[in-house]
Formats: sequence, C-alpha cells, structure tokens
Amino acid sequence: METGIRVLLLTALLSVSGCASMRAWFHPHRASQSDDNGASIDAAAQSSAGDDASPPTRVIDPEVERRKIKVPRIKSRNVEIGALFGALSIEDFGTNPVYGVSVGYHVTEDFFLQAELARSTGGLTSFETLGGDIQLLTPSERHFTYYNLALGYNFLPGEVYLGRGLAMTSSFYLLAGIGSTKFAGDQRFTVNFGGGYKVLPTDWLAIRIGVEDHMFDSDLLGTTKLTNNLEASIGATVFF
Repeated sequence: METGIRVLLLTALLSVSGCASMRAWFHPHRASQSDDNGASIDAAAQSSAGDDASPPTRVIDPEVERRKIKVPRIKSRNVEIGALFGALSIEDFGTNPVYGVSVGYHVTEDFFLQAELARSTGGLTSFETLGGDIQLLTPSERHFTYYNLALGYNFLPGEVYLGRGLAMTSSFYLLAGIGSTKFAGDQRFTVNFGGGYKVLPTDWLAIRIGVEDHMFDSDLLGTTKLTNNLEASIGATVFF
C-alpha cells in the first residue's frame, strides 16, 4: 500500500516537472521574453538610480556687456563772477549801450544773491532835439551809473539740446532788489526787478540773457514821476 502511494507521488512530481520542461521546449520565446522583461526592469532600476545620483544642473551666468557711463564732475562752488553787455532805455533820454559786471552767490540750489554795477550814457531828449542849442545836462551828468543787490530764484530747471549728442543744463530765473542810480547829478534810490534764461555749457561757465527794469523817481523835467528804465542784456559768468 505504501509502495503504491510513493509511486503515485513520484509520478505526479515527474509530470509537473516534465510539463514545465516541455513548455519551455515548445515555447522558447516566452522564456526569453520573461528574461528580457526582467533585464529591462533591472536596467530601468539602474537608470533611475543613476539619475538620482547625477549632479545638479549648472546655472549659467549671463555675460552682459556693461555700458560705460560718464558721470559729470560738477564742482560744488557757489560764487560766480561775470560781465554783461546790452542796451538800456533811459526814460526820456533814448536807448544806449550798457555794460557792467556782476557777482553772484548761490545760497541754495534755487535761491541766489546777485550784485551788479553797470554804466550807460543818456542821449538827447525830444525837448533838446527840437530846441536847437538847449542842453539840459552836461556830458558828465549824462552818465547813467547804477548798482544794486538782488535776490534771485531759479525755476523750471531743465536741459537744452544742441543736436543729438550735446545737452546743456538750463533754467529760468527771476530777481528783485534795491540799489542806487546816479544820473543828472543826483543819486536816486532805485528798485529793480526782472528775469532771464541761463544756460551752462560747462560746469564752470554760465551764459544768460536777461531783462530788468530800474525804477526811480525823477523831477528832472519839472514834475516828479516814477521812471522806468528797461535793460536787455547778455552776459557770461564763471564759477569759483
């Protein structure tokens, strides 16, 4: 009985082993596919492991070409000295050339003090022209000399462009002050006010065009009146 059972178990075992061998013998491509799949899985695993161990991506620094910027060397000097030339219309005595000097001190970027000294010469009045040999003033009395001290204010600062490559700093200005005028042998208290336009070609030179009115009381022609003496001038100043 026991011998029969052993024979039966041995037969079953051989049958199973034989079926597997026969299957591999009749279907070799399945076994090869199984091996390839296993190899593929191993290769994928190794590739994944290799990717995890790879170094991080290198950051590329951009090479940007820097522009060359020229910084203006602006001198921090507040005193300017200059000269002016123009025309002065002396009320009742015609329009004549005027010339003078000026000294300025910049208290702040916007406010400045300015002192001027200038001279002109009065012409003939209409009464003298029509009267023939009548002379109201001597040649020395016709000298018109004034000096004043004014407070100025720069406003509307900006730049003026000459072509594409040249830009100059500029600004408009207003001023008002007091002073004295010597004319017709008398010294007269004078109030002056005006304005103009200033351009700086360099950091040490300024060119300005201005208009001023010098007002004082005069009784030269018999009645006292407030005279307006208009001046238009162009000048240049140097900073120190």
